[in-house]
Amino acid sequence: MDADSAPREVLATCLDAKERFSAELWTVASFNHQINCGTNHITVGNGSQEADMKIANLASSGDVVVTQDYGLAALALAKGAAAISPWGKVYRIETIDFLLEERDVKARVRRGGGKTKGPSKRSVGDNTNFRKNLWHILSTIQSGIK
Repeated sequence: MDADSAPREVLATCLDAKERFSAELWTVASFNHQINCGTNHITVGNGSQEADMKIANLASSGDVVVTQDYGLAALALAKGAAAISPWGKVYRIETIDFLLEERDVKARVRRGGGKTKGPSKRSVGDNTNFRKNLWHILSTIQSGIK
């Protein structure tokens, strides 16, 4: 789990999932973030993308990566892991290229002085969607269904 920017509701849901599915939970964050959740935690430096690269290096088939970063999601998917955003969006191999391209276009607009819309404020529905989709992913993994 990319814990650098994860809302506490997402961390709580991941802790619930750890218990319900008897799964390991690993959090990765820079030393600027205090993560005290009674789980396996890896602290990295505060350099750009350090947490993402650590997660990408550790991820493997059968893992679930929680991240809002499309690049990290793409790397996880390429390694056979599942990837889900804190809002419950399940990243898919079939659509990740579009998301990466969209991210690149928005970055070019911002570099040119333009503005782009950021993520909407987190809602109760986002928490519900995250839980539902995470449970589905973990159930699928446990049952061995692809």
